[in-house]
Amino acid sequence: MTATDAEAHKRMVEKRNAGYEKKQAKATLEKGLLIVITGAGKGKTTSALGMGLRAISHGMKLGVVQFIKGAKATGERDLLNKFPNVDWFTIGDGFTWITQDRERDVATAQRAWEQAKTLIQDPSYEMVILDELNTILRYAYIDVNDVLATVTARHPMQHVIITGRNAPASLIEAADLVSEIHPVKHPYKDQGVKAQRGIEF
Repeated sequence: MTATDAEAHKRMVEKRNAGYEKKQAKATLEKGLLIVITGAGKGKTTSALGMGLRAISHGMKLGVVQFIKGAKATGERDLLNKFPNVDWFTIGDGFTWITQDRERDVATAQRAWEQAKTLIQDPSYEMVILDELNTILRYAYIDVNDVLATVTARHPMQHVIITGRNAPASLIEAADLVSEIHPVKHPYKDQGVKAQRGIEF
């Protein structure tokens, strides 16, 4: 690197740092966030549970409700259930294309939503993860307006994370943070590689 290159690099990082410090100085608000992780790509639940792991490492109380997904054992559930500040509820009969029973799916979804509301209405839960709730909303198994009213009325410091494809526009509008995961390549779809321990479960 020449002296000219070094000077140019120094100016670039100084400018970047100044911008960072300016943003940091303006960010004075602290509040519970409504976070939506959506999109057709893989990793929505993994992202949410990563934040959950971060939260419990700070001593925060975490509640997790899994919609849609059945009771099949997963590594993340087995691990997180070992922590005393985690309550995990898997209330699902499996994916809808497996059950093929709308009445049963609606009943199960509503039961899971009642459990989710119990967690959200309890201010001792500093973070609540609602895994695959977007899918439930897409099929109108529960009313999105009920969801919006419930998360809006939560404790002001409680974080709620909602995952699943096809997040409704009204939920995206209400959220503080929205991430959309796009698929580029997938081993199951593109290569016929089955779900593997440590990757999918």
